[in-house]
Amino acid sequence: MSGTGSADRKPPQLEPAPGEGPSVVRIPTDETSGRLTVGLMAGRTGLSPKALRHYDRIGLPRPASVDTDTGYRRYDPAQVAEARLVSLLRSVELPLDQVAAGIAAWRSGDTATLGELLRQQRRLLDARITRLRGALHRIDHLIDEGIDAIMSQQEATSAGATTSSPPGTGTVSDERTLAAQLFNETWRLMEREGRSQEEDDRMVHTAHASRYHWGQVPTATPAHLARGEWQVSRVYAVLGRSEPAICHAQRVVDICQANGIGDWDLAFGYEALARAFAVAADAGAARAFTDKALAAAGSIAEDEDRDLLLADLETIPHQPRYW
Repeated sequence: MSGTGSADRKPPQLEPAPGEGPSVVRIPTDETSGRLTVGLMAGRTGLSPKALRHYDRIGLPRPASVDTDTGYRRYDPAQVAEARLVSLLRSVELPLDQVAAGIAAWRSGDTATLGELLRQQRRLLDARITRLRGALHRIDHLIDEGIDAIMSQQEATSAGATTSSPPGTGTVSDERTLAAQLFNETWRLMEREGRSQEEDDRMVHTAHASRYHWGQVPTATPAHLARGEWQVSRVYAVLGRSEPAICHAQRVVDICQANGIGDWDLAFGYEALARAFAVAADAGAARAFTDKALAAAGSIAEDEDRDLLLADLETIPHQPRYW
């Protein structure tokens, strides 16, 4: 055998020789360093690694440490709760500046400010839903009646005041047109995202004015009055004012029952009561009137009206769909 036998062979080195650096950098994990890598943080919070890197740049949240050589970010396990809150707030489409304000409030234990941010966002989303529902309604008319027919109707009415004109356009003595204009103006205000306090006030006044003028129209039916009361109730519900919302919703049901009105008017009366009691944080009453609305939905003649009611029921605050 050669003089360089097996006993003289050096075993493979598991550690680098002195003066030699490792060829592969080991990435610490929570098991070895107590810190979380971007991937681990993403898995625990629901935020993607890309989102975490973006939020790092704007401070939502910043990593506990960043390796100056590799650029690897490490998060403290205590940051998981904050990152999860970021994910939750972004899931309801809260803008980043408001997310930052919400995180700051949460850090300081200011639950009132965080709650108000969420209530403001709910009002904005409710306005967006109202606007999109109106757009869907108009699309259905375009599909069913045809674009040419709708455009012909617009051309025929373009020379004079219509119910879609701003309130007061045309002869103010025409109470029916004025009532309809005020009703539509109220709806436009409800659809507006980011309404000002002045616009909220105007929305209340136009809703009440519409209902008043419907009451002065000799040919108005009880259904017109019920729908006016429904809109007043919806306005107060949107503004978070439960007492007047309940009062006017009850008027819808009273008018319908006194005049033998069923179909969607009665169903929407129950929907209004369910919504108003939800705003009042009375979950039991809200559920009871939702059940009444669902029962009344079976008597709605038009599928489109029934679908509209069911879609509205899904937007009742603090009440997940259970049907």
